Amino acid sequence: MGSCDTLYNMDSKLQIISGTFRGRKLRLPDGARPTQNRARIALFNMLDGIVGARDTLNVWDAFAGSGEFGIEFLSRHPTANVTFTDNAAASIKTVRANVAPLNVGARANILMADAMTRIDQFAPNADLIFVDPPYDLAELGARFVRRAGAVVRDDTVLVWEQDADKFMSPDGAQWEILRDKTYGRARFLILQRRAQ
Repeated sequence: MGSCDTLYNMDSKLQIISGTFRGRKLRLPDGARPTQNRARIALFNMLDGIVGARDTLNVWDAFAGSGEFGIEFLSRHPTANVTFTDNAAASIKTVRANVAPLNVGARANILMADAMTRIDQFAPNADLIFVDPPYDLAELGARFVRRAGAVVRDDTVLVWEQDADKFMSPDGAQWEILRDKTYGRARFLILQRRAQ
């Protein structure tokens, strides 16, 4: 294995867009697909209107990559606790490198794990789940959303980012679509578990 510097892109233009850590640059794992700043700004503005009033938030960044979604939530919500999972060692090292200078302590839980195998552990306690597997693994995202829908609470919100050209619809019996927005190649569905 090479040095840490070879595991992620040090010249990334990705940065935290708002909150306590606004403007901090984030590293990217090599080959990662960051979400455009414009799209993240719009997404988080929508989320603030949906989950912003909650006193505390348990967030799961299930396919963490660089950790950009979870870190943005740590920056915007001082009472948020975020669990980051990814099954790639380079991604987990990148998340750790991005989170360490923020000094958020126990508010960030970083684990090398396959998100599909952790649904029963993390989804039932999550207020918000980010699901953004690589675009070429669209079916993985769909399977995750179906399985999570069986175990989350009725007030859980799930953000599913997928390739706009390969759109996969969620199960309408499980999930209500609160927002459906496309920014370039990224299509975001903000879903809430239907009351059962």
